[in-house]
Amino acid sequence: MSHNHSHHHPTLTGKNLLISIVLNIVITVAQIIGGFLSGSLALISDAIHNFSDVVSLIISYIANILTKKKKQTKQYTFGFKRAEIIAAFINAATLIVIAIFLAKEAIERFNNPQEIKSNLVIWMAILGIAANGFSVLLLKKDAEHNLNMKSAYLHLLTDMLTSVAVLIGGLLMKYYQVYWIDALLTLIISIYLVYMSWSILIASTKILMLFAPKDINIDEVVKEVLKVETIKNIHHVHIWQLNEHECHIEAHLEFSNDIKLSEFDIVCETIEVKLLEKFDINHCNFQPEFIRDDKKDVIFQD
Repeated sequence: MSHNHSHHHPTLTGKNLLISIVLNIVITVAQIIGGFLSGSLALISDAIHNFSDVVSLIISYIANILTKKKKQTKQYTFGFKRAEIIAAFINAATLIVIAIFLAKEAIERFNNPQEIKSNLVIWMAILGIAANGFSVLLLKKDAEHNLNMKSAYLHLLTDMLTSVAVLIGGLLMKYYQVYWIDALLTLIISIYLVYMSWSILIASTKILMLFAPKDINIDEVVKEVLKVETIKNIHHVHIWQLNEHECHIEAHLEFSNDIKLSEFDIVCETIEVKLLEKFDINHCNFQPEFIRDDKKDVIFQD
């Protein structure tokens, strides 16, 4: 067999994530106290959301450390390279569960509106906007090239936006006494959470399930490999993502002639360059065959 792997992706420090964790702990404690004192469901909902963020951000931080520091061993041959994908999955799933809970509470509050101390809601919302807005700016750059950081970034962005909504609601309650707006805002927040989390949940699930990346057409990969003259057939193809930055392929290559091992290495190097340049596949593992009696299906259940 021959294999090749090339990895080029940014290194994350995790320092900004740690700062965001501390800020979210402060926001959570303040909003829980403020929510109970004011009677605002929207503020309590925002606090619960922030608490879920504290947990998920800690998961993201640990995943970031594991991904960088834990190397491969004989027992953990891939190291902890998938830690961030698991963190992204947990973060997205948590947000969706929280959103469903918030929606249920909001619907119940519609039927039983309560007077709310709006001044406290307004000040707590301003605190949430300031702290989460700062955290969003800290993580924005890392979120552009890392799914784990993107999930953490979206957590904080939705926190900031929900705090904006809570602020608007607080102002409406203060000056117009429309207390039902609290439940409406909570319902809108929950719908928004599901919308923002769904794509990350699906993307991380596909990676964990070893699905081929959506932008790679296996038929095109097969055609590219078959352009090499000495190759008669390619089958038992598996393409998957180890994480966001590493895409792997393994396959059986059937040759027209009984070539030397040195010739096989040259063919592999040719294919590896093609697949890296055209499909961004950076780890190749090929098994050579010549007149071997096995099934030649491109996709075969091993």
